[in-house]
Amino acid sequence: MAPSEALRRAQLMEVLKKEVRAMLIAAKAGLTPEQLEEQYMAMVCKPLPLHDLGFQSTLELVTQMPEVVQICSSKNGAVILKAIADDSTKGIAKLVANQKVKTRKASKKTAAKANATFFTKNSKNPQSFQALSAGTPVLPAGVKAELQDLLSSSPLLLADLDKAFLRRFGRAFQYRQYGFLSMFEVLRSMSDSIVVEQTKAGSLLVLRKYLASKIEQQEVPQGEAEEEEMPQSEAEEEEEEPQGEAQEEKVPQSEVQEEEMLQGEAQEEEMLQAASAAEMPSLEPTCETNSFCQAAALMDSEAVQTQAVDLGDHLKQHQGFEQFPPTPEIPPDAVQDRSLCSLPPLKRRCLVGVIVEFVVSPSQFYIHVCSTEASYKLQDLMFEMRHVYSHKVASDKYIMPESAVRPGQLCCVMVSKWWYRVIIHRVINDQEVEVFYADYGHLQIVQKSWLRFLKWHYLKLPAQAIPCSLAWVKPVEGAWSSAAILLFKHLCRFKELVGIVDEYVDGVLYLFLCDTSTKEDVYFHSVLRDMGYADVCGENIPSQEFEELNPSALYVQPSGKQGNAEVVEPDLHLQQESRDADSETATLKLNGAEL
Repeated sequence: MAPSEALRRAQLMEVLKKEVRAMLIAAKAGLTPEQLEEQYMAMVCKPLPLHDLGFQSTLELVTQMPEVVQICSSKNGAVILKAIADDSTKGIAKLVANQKVKTRKASKKTAAKANATFFTKNSKNPQSFQALSAGTPVLPAGVKAELQDLLSSSPLLLADLDKAFLRRFGRAFQYRQYGFLSMFEVLRSMSDSIVVEQTKAGSLLVLRKYLASKIEQQEVPQGEAEEEEMPQSEAEEEEEEPQGEAQEEKVPQSEVQEEEMLQGEAQEEEMLQAASAAEMPSLEPTCETNSFCQAAALMDSEAVQTQAVDLGDHLKQHQGFEQFPPTPEIPPDAVQDRSLCSLPPLKRRCLVGVIVEFVVSPSQFYIHVCSTEASYKLQDLMFEMRHVYSHKVASDKYIMPESAVRPGQLCCVMVSKWWYRVIIHRVINDQEVEVFYADYGHLQIVQKSWLRFLKWHYLKLPAQAIPCSLAWVKPVEGAWSSAAILLFKHLCRFKELVGIVDEYVDGVLYLFLCDTSTKEDVYFHSVLRDMGYADVCGENIPSQEFEELNPSALYVQPSGKQGNAEVVEPDLHLQQESRDADSETATLKLNGAEL
C-alpha cells in the first residue's frame, strides 16, 4: 500500500470513529450493526466506507475500534454495539444514561413544568434557565397523514396494520424510530383522530371521521364506495337532477367541511366529471374559497349550461373531450404571481414547543411550532391536495406549461403520492428543477412532470417551516464539522423540544433548544460546547449558511404583507414570558458556570 493511501485511510478512520461514537452515544440501549448502517446512511447520506477501509462487514469494522465501540450480546443473542466514551464525551454519555423512560405520569407533569418561570428574581442566579415542559414522542405530520389515509376507506385490525402499511406505502411502519416504545403509545398519541375498538377478531382501528359518518348516516344505504365506480354517464345524469342540486346548495359550509373523507372524495369525483363535460365557468378566486364550495358552484353552473342539451349531444361532447388533448389555457384559480407568507414572529424570550424538521447545521435548520391547530391545518391541506390532484382530470388541468416553470414560481409537486407546496429555486435542465419545500425547509431536485399549478385557496395557510439558527454559538474551527452536525441531528431527531426565543436577524430565528425528556434539562449549545465543537460567544453571529442561501427570505413574504395570511399562534401552555418587568431591557448572559 502506498504511503499516501495509508495516510488517507488513517484520516478517514479517525473521522469515522468520531461519527460512530456520536451515533452510539445518542442510543441509550445501543445499536445493532444493521441499525448502525441505517442511521449512518440517514445522517451522512452515504453508506459506511467499508470498502474504502478494506473491511467486508460492519462488525469487522467496529472490531478495529476497541477504544470507541463495545461489542455486547443481548438476551436473544443479537449483537449490540455500545459507545465507549472518552474524556470529551463523558458528560453527554452520562446525560443519555440518565434519560427517563416515558410513562403516563410524565405527561401529567408537562403542564406543571411549563408553568415554571423562565427568568426568576428569587433564584441565586436570576438569569439561569428553569425546568421546562417534558418532551414526548411526536409522529411527523406526513406519517400521521399516511395512517389517516390508510384508515379512510375502512377500519383495520391492529394485527393487519403492518402488512397494510407496507402494501400501501412500500415500507414498514417503524414507530420506534420516532421515539415510541409500543404501537399502543402511537395510537394513544393519535387518539384525537383514531379510535381503538375491541372486537372478537381483536383490536379494530377506526378513523373518528369514518365512525362519526356511520352514526350520522345509519338510515342511508351503504353505497358510497360504489358511487366512485359508477359509469360516468350515470354520474352525469344524476348531476342534472334539479332536486339534488338544490340540496347541494342548501348544505352549510361548516357541515360540508366536516363531511367524512369518503363522501368528500365522491363529491370531488362528481365535480371533476362535470368539469370534463363542459367548459369551466369563469370564477373570481378568493383565498376563502375551498374545494367543496368550488364543487357546488361548478355543479350548479353545469346544470344551467346543460339543461337545453339532450343526452346524445352531451355524450358526444364528452367523447370529443377525451379524444383531444386538454386545452393549454391556465385555469383562473391557478396561482401565477403570488407568494406564501410566513408565520407571525414569536415574541422574544417566550417558550415554545418545536419539532426540528430539517437540519443542515446548528446554524441552519428549520422547525415546526408545536401547535395542535397548525398541525391539523397542515394535515388537512395535504389530504385535500391529494384528493384534488389525484384525479387525472384535475391533474391534467393544472399542468404547468414550459413558460411557467421558472425560478420563484409557487406551485405543488407530487412525491410518493403526496402533494407538497414548493417554490421553484432553479431549472436544472429540460426535465428537472430544484424546488424549495415551504412547509418543511429543504431543497430537492424533482422532475418537471411532477409539478402542477397551485390552486388559489391553498395560499391561505402560511409557510410552516421557520428558518432557525442556534443562539449564541459558533463553530470552533470556523465551519461546523461533520461530527458536530451529526451530533446535532441526533439531539434533534423525532423529539418535541422546547425552544427559547432570543431574536430575529435578517428573517432567521435565533433560539436556544432544550431537551426536557431527561432527568436534567439538556441545552444543545452546552452539549456542543462540552464536546469541543462550539464556542458559546454570548451573541448571535450571522449564519454563514443562511447568508449564502436563504430560500425563505427569497420566496416567502413576511407576515402581514399578504392579505390572505393566517395568524398561527403557539400553544399557550408552552408560551411563558418573563415575569420580571425589567427583563425586556436586560441582557441574557450565558457562561460556563451558569450552563
